[in-house]
Amino acid sequence: MAGRLLVFERFGTETGPTMVGDEFSDPSIMSYLGARKTTILGNNFSEYHVDEPPRLVLDKLEKLGYKVVTMTGVGQTLVWCLHKETSDL
Repeated sequence: MAGRLLVFERFGTETGPTMVGDEFSDPSIMSYLGARKTTILGNNFSEYHVDEPPRLVLDKLEKLGYKVVTMTGVGQTLVWCLHKETSDL
């Protein structure tokens, strides 16, 4: 079994906030990151945000065993795709 996570930061602000998950993300990981669940007016979905910059968020996720698989820029948004191998229980 594998774990995947998408992290992104909009507008090139290196100080945050950082988007760390969607409404289906693992609540225990979101709690560890100190993320808050928000819904932007007009959207029909929720996202988790952290006030810390991406560098600190990625450091925390590395401690949980996540590794960056790829990173890209889309317009003014930076996106990191992470993966973690997990064992079947």
